[in-house]
Amino acid sequence: MELLASQEDMSQDEALRFLKKMEQSDQLGSFEAAYQTVKYLRQKISDSQWGKAREALDLVKEQSARLLKGQRESSVGNMIRRVMKIIKDEHFSSGKEKTDERDTQESLQKLLLADDDEEEYNQPKENLKESVIDSMCELLSELETSAEIVCANSLEHIQNNEVIMTLGNSRLVERFFKTAVNKKRKFQVIIVESFPNYRGHELAKALTEADIKTTVVSDAAVFAMMSRCNKVIIGTNSVMADGGLKASSGTHTLALAAKHYSVPLIVLAPMYKLTPQYLSSYDQDKFNQTISPHHVLPYNSGEIINRVSVSCPLYDYVPPDLVSTYATNIGGYAPPYIYRLLADLYHPDDYNLKQELNS
Repeated sequence: MELLASQEDMSQDEALRFLKKMEQSDQLGSFEAAYQTVKYLRQKISDSQWGKAREALDLVKEQSARLLKGQRESSVGNMIRRVMKIIKDEHFSSGKEKTDERDTQESLQKLLLADDDEEEYNQPKENLKESVIDSMCELLSELETSAEIVCANSLEHIQNNEVIMTLGNSRLVERFFKTAVNKKRKFQVIIVESFPNYRGHELAKALTEADIKTTVVSDAAVFAMMSRCNKVIIGTNSVMADGGLKASSGTHTLALAAKHYSVPLIVLAPMYKLTPQYLSSYDQDKFNQTISPHHVLPYNSGEIINRVSVSCPLYDYVPPDLVSTYATNIGGYAPPYIYRLLADLYHPDDYNLKQELNS
């Protein structure tokens, strides 16, 4: 099998380094975590001896327990679900020539029943291993080109002389803006600095170097500045199953201000960020991650330190009614359509991944 140069198999040392990084989740971004997860699982599937779908699924479950240990990056779980769906789909399609009508009927039946015959997965299928590896290579290629495809549509969302607001420092948003300016779009960007880490200053520096007119404002100025904006374009950590999103702290305030002034909120979200989880800001233990509040309340603040408890969350939950459009690598979608994308990407039995891994 011929693979892209960037898709070469992992060596044992590379696999060990990857697992070590997975234990330190802050060392990996969403894309790298997703890409390396698929690459790692492909290597294990390729190296192992198996001939039945159930054996491949058990192998993925075994490796997934290691990958998910202490891992908060949702793209890891998303890619595990994608791989498990690939195995199931290839099992049912192996050695069969199906019509489009039959495919549609089976998809509807699986969607309604969400129940597979476990005995069926123990039936051997011809060339199943080769088909699964080929599909995983296609998934890696999809991941490699996802950001490029999202950015290629920048001219559909950015018009000349517009004022666009964003928050923090997203590499995808940066690339999105640079792609638009390289295609001769002229616009202005207002960046919310994102206290207390001030990541907005990093994005401002990068955009200024690309000759994009940039203004940095404090988080408190979001509402005052929103009336001057034509649209808001942001990145996100995850797109939730209800069409809401998990994004950097401060995004909820930004989205509320945009809603008040009827400014469209566009979220750049490659498909590896779509998760079948339903989480909200009320479930902070599972949803969020807190960091040290020393930037807000320094440890040398005197007696007040002993009298207060300060929580400094990394993420906000933004409900779907505050989002206008998701710009993905397979097109633009409104939040209510997210449920259909979930059915296309993941098997219903794998939505609750921890329960599936324990079964």
